[in-house]
Amino acid sequence: MKQLILIRHAKSCWEQPWQDDHDRPLAARGLHDAPIMAKRLVDRGILPDLILSSSATRAVQTAKILAEQLGLSPNQIEIEKNLYHALPHIILKYIQIQKDSIHTLIIVGHNPGLNELVNLLGTKLDNLPTAGQIGFKLDLDHWSQFKTVYAKFWFIDFPNKIT
Repeated sequence: MKQLILIRHAKSCWEQPWQDDHDRPLAARGLHDAPIMAKRLVDRGILPDLILSSSATRAVQTAKILAEQLGLSPNQIEIEKNLYHALPHIILKYIQIQKDSIHTLIIVGHNPGLNELVNLLGTKLDNLPTAGQIGFKLDLDHWSQFKTVYAKFWFIDFPNKIT
């Protein structure tokens, strides 16, 4: 049994609208929400083996905050440039190439790709909000076996959800 948690980066800053989208940092709200959402993972007893993040500044910042709050070492974060605004089939590829020693995988990325992947995994969702997280349990032993039919909805959480 594997566990997959998809997390949309926390709220980004738009104070400099001319700034390159890839380099956009977290806004104050994102810096506030990310540690709260990490604590909710802790409260669920979730301790990932790996956080795989888009290379966008806001995604990397979100991943680093998650890792810090979860007590992970920096080498448990991998940055992947191809996850920046990735389509669902690209995200699926990165899930399927993970080492089998990884039991719980977190992916930090972007909409619309994450949202489209959630829908492919069988959970109808209009919008995964910033800092939102959705978990799936996967009845398989090898990531390479992963297909969308193996995903079973586990939980969804987002900053303004009452827990």
